[in-house]
Amino acid sequence: MQAKYISYQETGSFSKLVLDYINNEEQLKAFYSYRPDMEGLAKAIEERNFLGNRATLVKVLQDQYQHLQPNKSVTKNIELLSLDNTFTVTTGHQLNLFTGPLYFIYKIVTTINLAIELKMAHPDKNFVPVYWMATEDHDFDEINHVSVDEKNISWIQQTNGATGRLSTKTVEAAVTAYKGYLGISKNGKRIAKLVEQAYLQHDNLADATRFLVNNLFEKYGLVIVNADDAQLKKQFANIITEDIIKHNSAKNIDNSSKNLEDLGYKTQVNGRDINFFYLIDNLRERLIFEKGKYVVNHTDISFTESELRTEIDSHPERFSPNVVMRPMYQEVILPNIAYIGGGAEVAYWMQLKDNFDFYNVDFPVLLLRNSAILIDKRSAQNLYNLGFSLEDIFLPVEELKNIWVKRNTTVQLSLADETRAINSIFDQIKLNAYKIDKTLSVSTDTAKQKTNHLLANLEKKLFRAEKRKHETALVQIDNVKKRLFPNGTLQERILNIAPMYVNYGEDFLSSCIENFEPLGGDFTVLLP
Repeated sequence: MQAKYISYQETGSFSKLVLDYINNEEQLKAFYSYRPDMEGLAKAIEERNFLGNRATLVKVLQDQYQHLQPNKSVTKNIELLSLDNTFTVTTGHQLNLFTGPLYFIYKIVTTINLAIELKMAHPDKNFVPVYWMATEDHDFDEINHVSVDEKNISWIQQTNGATGRLSTKTVEAAVTAYKGYLGISKNGKRIAKLVEQAYLQHDNLADATRFLVNNLFEKYGLVIVNADDAQLKKQFANIITEDIIKHNSAKNIDNSSKNLEDLGYKTQVNGRDINFFYLIDNLRERLIFEKGKYVVNHTDISFTESELRTEIDSHPERFSPNVVMRPMYQEVILPNIAYIGGGAEVAYWMQLKDNFDFYNVDFPVLLLRNSAILIDKRSAQNLYNLGFSLEDIFLPVEELKNIWVKRNTTVQLSLADETRAINSIFDQIKLNAYKIDKTLSVSTDTAKQKTNHLLANLEKKLFRAEKRKHETALVQIDNVKKRLFPNGTLQERILNIAPMYVNYGEDFLSSCIENFEPLGGDFTVLLP
């Protein structure tokens, strides 16, 4: 595949905060530690003060991989984590059914590519790409469906616990529906087999996701972490205790959020007084402080402060960080220097820096994941035939239609010259009227405004009438936009990897690896 690059600004799909961060706006510098470039990364490496236990991390990962038989690249990267000169580059994501939208794939590719670039820049050090599975998340409705071929495939299941622990016994119907789309081509059969092995031969969603993602990316040495683990949580226990009892994160995050909002940015997350859940079996419920006790919401479970301290010390795995504390847990147990996230993630991480500083935990370099659109041959040919460039596809559909009509009409559709001429006449009328009676100038202005309004409406009618003469071309524009922007949004936010893999196989993933530039700062357009 070939790649072209356009600025994120030109896509019209990214927030002001993200664009300002990319463009190094001064007012955002208080909300992060290092710039997302090689200089910032080098400084992060030099200043990283990792307080976690490498031996424990390696042992936990080896245990988690023992039934998977990872290849040499993954095995080596896990072993390298025991060395002080090894760092991680991390992305995190929910356990979406069949990997969910394409942007999940793009997050991992960006992470792998940054690790490669860092190794080239710092050959005396090691960099391990990590996918942090959000196994403790309990919002099953967010991850239980996938969009393929404009159809929604769902996994019907009731749960209130951590999704990583969810049994896969009821997923077979969804697997069958997914396989029905994949078809009988060589590529379709390969990914269908992977999906079957992942979801029908593993007992829980965490293991199923690890198997599938590992098979897609193990050649690049991707290490997959399930942090729902007592040994890892033990390293975070002191912060869990202090934060639940003293509500530090709530105060710090509220302050950062207010500062961002004062600068005109939209905040992504809201902290709570207690930013931890209580996690057991099929239960993950908020901890709240009521009447002098720590209560597990919607249950009869409660703790005094003394009992809470004992419970955290004995069972740290039962305390699950929410969205604002999970990043800190990650940075405590991983020797991490960079986090790869989407626009919303970059924004909410900026709400967290004050809290990291409070707990003396190093804040990583924040990098916006690579975004891409794959323009198939048919759509590319349609655009070429219509006289548009690839960059034009990001324009609103009505704007594209108006551009096409203006380029291809044989009549004059703009009334700009006529409007200017009539306004000039009204100006002369106003001058004459003023000489007769000063109050008449207001009436003249009113008549002028009404006339301009009538001319603007007439111009729109001329456009609509001319558009009807070019129905075939305008329908083509509609169809191209719908193919490339399903549901009117970026392809990567809706489509699953399935159509890409069926059509292009391993070449799709290898082309992403080859063409994504994690430090490039541009949107990627892929062409087969």
